[in-house]
Amino acid sequence: MDSSQLSTAAGSDPRADEQFRAEIREWLAGNLVGEFAELRGLGGPGREHEAFDERLAWDRHLAAAGWTCLGWPTEYGGRAAPLRQLVIFHEEYARADAPARVSHVGEELLGPTLIAFGTEEQRTRFLPGIKTVTELWCQGYSEPGAGSDLAAVSTTARRDGDDWVLNGQKVWTSLAHVADWCFVVCRTEPGSLRHKGLSYLLVPMDQPGITVRPIVQLTGTSEFNEVFFDDARTDAGLVVGEPGDGWRVAMGTLTFERGVSTLGQQIEFARELAALAELAERNGSAADPLIVDRLDRARVGLRVMRAQALRTLGSDDSGAASVSKLLWANWHRELGELAMDVVGAPGLLAAGGELSPWQRLYLFSRSDTIYGGSNEVQRNIIAERVLGLPREARP
Repeated sequence: MDSSQLSTAAGSDPRADEQFRAEIREWLAGNLVGEFAELRGLGGPGREHEAFDERLAWDRHLAAAGWTCLGWPTEYGGRAAPLRQLVIFHEEYARADAPARVSHVGEELLGPTLIAFGTEEQRTRFLPGIKTVTELWCQGYSEPGAGSDLAAVSTTARRDGDDWVLNGQKVWTSLAHVADWCFVVCRTEPGSLRHKGLSYLLVPMDQPGITVRPIVQLTGTSEFNEVFFDDARTDAGLVVGEPGDGWRVAMGTLTFERGVSTLGQQIEFARELAALAELAERNGSAADPLIVDRLDRARVGLRVMRAQALRTLGSDDSGAASVSKLLWANWHRELGELAMDVVGAPGLLAAGGELSPWQRLYLFSRSDTIYGGSNEVQRNIIAERVLGLPREARP
């Protein structure tokens, strides 16, 4: 199945979909020009440092033209675009080699979470700033002792009059150093364990009680951060859902995280694979039958990944989301390993101290099977929630 086949589903309008495709394609062609043309291909995982301010300006340009938050209901500023049109948007955006968005966390994660679980007051306060890209967000989930095991969080929040007061530490917080707000999963019921007693708070980043410390990665960049809360405060009304209901809300956010944007990601993967195959032809490594076999396997894997994504679009099945994460994360990590074998000995050196795109791909893709839920956690979800196997023993 491809995106064109989505338009043949019951209740769809193929002509409207093709008009939509032509509209976004024409708009991108007419707007990725001048200073914005220089942003093509910039940004994304491991490269968030590239032209950040310029990409932020591009995001705001998209917003002014009505190209943000397409799937949101019209009453919250969206177009209520159907799923198949969201797929079309992400595909055309990737095909145009448009720069990676800086507002993903707000638009794709928090916005849908507030629409599903928030109060009308919270939606009125925060959704406009997400849509116009005037407020940026980060995600406060992982901790030093609770990486992929979100239920083990120990960051606390206690009520103090009209405020929540937070203490603890989050880690691997993407773009916390540029974010205005953070949605934080923390423990609000003293003595509670695991999934119980957690709450989902919206916390302003610009305050004395918050310290952000960038983490230097293997690539030399620092898009991940440690975030320390020392009597940090947020308004008592900025809890999404009820106090103690944070696990349900947090799981809702994770479901939104694995949405249609993954199809755009796969187009970028296909571009990387095509460029690697061209390099193999140029430098002679394609003469090695093992390299040829691995390139062919990568092509097959990409098609499998795409079929799985299209088959499970709109599903709230956590098992399907886990399968998709395992597929793309392991495929991309293996592509990085293949890239180093195609490059050969020159890949061992950083010319002038700078990493090549293939070296950066290899190094950063090592983290693909860790962030967003590690391989081990995804396999546990499939085993326990889909196959019905006994739960893993916990200390």
